[in-house]
Amino acid sequence: MNKQTYKNIIIGFGKAGRALAAKLSQEGEESVLIERDRAMDGGTCPNVGCVPSKTLITAGNRNLPFIEAMKLKYATREKMHNGAANGALSQPLVSYMNGLAKFTGADEVEVASPDGSVTRLTGGRIFINTGATPVIPEIPGIHESKNILTSESAMELDELPKDLVIIGAGYIGLEFAGMFKRFGSKVTILEPFGKFLPREDRDVADEVFKDLTESGISIHLDTQVEKIAGHEALAGGVVYPADKILIATGRKPNIDELDLSAAGIGLQPNGFIQVDDTLRTTNNKVWALGDVRGGGQFYYLSTDDFRIVASQLFGDGSRTLASPERQNAPYNVFITPTLSRVGLDEQMAQAAGRKYRLFKMPAAKIVKANVLQDPRGLLKALVDPGTDEILGATLYHEDSHEVINLVSLAMQARVKYTQLRDRIFTHPTMSEGLNDLFANEVNERG
Repeated sequence: MNKQTYKNIIIGFGKAGRALAAKLSQEGEESVLIERDRAMDGGTCPNVGCVPSKTLITAGNRNLPFIEAMKLKYATREKMHNGAANGALSQPLVSYMNGLAKFTGADEVEVASPDGSVTRLTGGRIFINTGATPVIPEIPGIHESKNILTSESAMELDELPKDLVIIGAGYIGLEFAGMFKRFGSKVTILEPFGKFLPREDRDVADEVFKDLTESGISIHLDTQVEKIAGHEALAGGVVYPADKILIATGRKPNIDELDLSAAGIGLQPNGFIQVDDTLRTTNNKVWALGDVRGGGQFYYLSTDDFRIVASQLFGDGSRTLASPERQNAPYNVFITPTLSRVGLDEQMAQAAGRKYRLFKMPAAKIVKANVLQDPRGLLKALVDPGTDEILGATLYHEDSHEVINLVSLAMQARVKYTQLRDRIFTHPTMSEGLNDLFANEVNERG
């Protein structure tokens, strides 16, 4: 067996891992990047995540034919894949190893290469960045069916499904529902829970539900799929025909082959790797970054995970999961129009017993929304009645994914809401809607 020693071992070629490898090289430290699947060099986002999915969503919104959109997706993915992979591997102190890694001790990893050889690596530090993978629920017939899709394989189709059934009405399921509907599929969503978008305020969730169903997407709540057989899904005694069945029931950490127990690495109750605020695991020689440690599974949070580790290794150690930057991180759901949120919403504030001032208005009041011919949606914001600082905002309108970053910055800087209310924005833009939003107080709550 070949044996090697590295100061830094990085398992998984995701965003946080490749950024860390480049930083280590710049600091004069060697590292080895281990990836079991060459197609995943660069991580989830450029290969099977945000780059291909958002390329297809954008193509659908531009009314491109499905086959043309798929060609565009492949070209964009190849470009992003090459850039992500080559960027890290071009660093002088970064080595690469293709193979399946597993722990054999607190600071030891064995890597089984495709050619059958096995290499034992010993590291001073080990970083796990193996990401997450779609959850496949135990539904009778699901493993036998040849018509099952995941959020990854759904972007590899060579023809558009006429009838698409999506199991799960979470954010991923809704994005794919909107995308395939724009391409021309008949889309049916089967959601086992009775509450639509439970993380969002009811007025927001109701607005999203209305817009999706009015676009032609059929959504069935409190509907448990009992069986899958061929081109059919049986739920609640009703047969739903489907050329393809897309499973969108969440994601789980890619840890099955790692043998974490051999290194004394603990898990959270939800199955993701347990870390402290500096991303160190229960083994003080091992860190976990990105989707594999749970929390929001977003590219930009993986980027910030890298910043946290870099701060601990080469900075002043001030950046952690508890840092203000992390607390004000927004998220987007790329349906049409886009749903975006940062900080508290009403149900969170009420559950915490937090007093707040509520600002709310329909998106139709924004001139640019009408220029774009899509005035659907609404805007909400919560303000602290004592400090006038913004506690959170939910934006459901065209281009909200851009505007939410401005709100997040304002929260980070702890500026008063009046600065956005009175800010001079260019016209016509969606961001100037913040002028009207923060001038439209509903009342004080809590």
